[in-house]
Amino acid sequence: MKTLRILPDLFKEARLAMLANWGRSMLSMVGIAVGIAAVMTVDTVSTGGKAFVMQELETFGLKSVWVYRAHGSKDPHRRTRTGTGINNNDLIALQGDCCPSVSLISPVVNPRGPAPVIQAGNRYNNAQVIGVNVDYLAINNDQLRIGRGLREVEIRNRRPVAVIGETVASDLFPGMPNPLGLTLRISGREYQVVGVLRSKSRDLLASIGSAGGDVNNRILVSYPLIQTLNGNSDVNYLQVEATSVEAAEAAADQLKGVLSRRYQGVFEYQSETLASYIKTTDNILGGVTIIGIIAASSALIVGAIGVAGIMSTAVAERTREIGIRAAIGAHRSHIMVQFIVESVLICLIGGLAGLAVGMLIGVVLDVFTGFPLFPGMLGISIALFVSILVGLVAGYIPARRAAQMKPVDALRDA
Repeated sequence: MKTLRILPDLFKEARLAMLANWGRSMLSMVGIAVGIAAVMTVDTVSTGGKAFVMQELETFGLKSVWVYRAHGSKDPHRRTRTGTGINNNDLIALQGDCCPSVSLISPVVNPRGPAPVIQAGNRYNNAQVIGVNVDYLAINNDQLRIGRGLREVEIRNRRPVAVIGETVASDLFPGMPNPLGLTLRISGREYQVVGVLRSKSRDLLASIGSAGGDVNNRILVSYPLIQTLNGNSDVNYLQVEATSVEAAEAAADQLKGVLSRRYQGVFEYQSETLASYIKTTDNILGGVTIIGIIAASSALIVGAIGVAGIMSTAVAERTREIGIRAAIGAHRSHIMVQFIVESVLICLIGGLAGLAVGMLIGVVLDVFTGFPLFPGMLGISIALFVSILVGLVAGYIPARRAAQMKPVDALRDA
């Protein structure tokens, strides 16, 4: 308790000791600052990188599940049939309580035959045309820049209306921020534009070939209309929203189970979720962070050795002071805490400086790369904790040696 009462005085003495040897103290702080800045930079890049990847994965809908027929069955005895293995009757069957992990479901139907010719006047575009229902926008995490989505009555009655992506809008209607009400042609058939999707970014995924094409180059229309033009009721695949990210795999299994039972094993079904991509991202960035922090910690170790050396020098230089304090009744714990406080203060100031440098590096990287790179609160907390811990460890042995000095020996050696 007495040590706690005199702690403010110990901090004051530590500050005066640092000012008296400011050059030596600054060198010690620099070593710690470099180590903390390195650790913070690694944490910043890891945290920001994960946030950026998750931001791009969100453009697919984090709870999305894709279910489709696996055409490449390895079973040579499986009966073969043409078709997608999913049709409108299956959609009705999947609407009940058979799939408790499913929140929303949308069929996705692609036009058959060659790629459709898309034009408005004398301007052309090569967008992906897909037939969907009203839930598709929510499942795919799509937002509208202007206009509205497809309505249930329009889908049911196969009305020729379309929601288009930004690339389609700029290609077919250049210089027109509001193309609502205008018409475009898809393979000669006129469609009225009722909505324009807000632009999405998948630059990182595109750079590694995982973006799935230009996400802004899409045209959404009524899926029964595409089925009518195709001449059948086939559905190419189901895009589903699970009740949660964790329930995505369960939702996929439930959907595949229902479809397999309906067709008694005639078709084999596969599924995809974003859960595996999220797990892979966590594993990769987690491994990079651990390796980076281990490498950056070497700078902290060097800094800690420097602080320990300087504190040992301080103890040797202040032997007379230690002897006098011990002779007039200072407790050993007070002498020990005095030097530990000085060591902790040096490391804490160095840690704060390193923290500021690390955050500045994040800002600079953000400016040059466009990635939102900022440290997480956990990284900041760890940096401050490590600074204090390094101070305690580096100052312990010199402080212990100072506390164990006998007054007579200290005064004689001074």
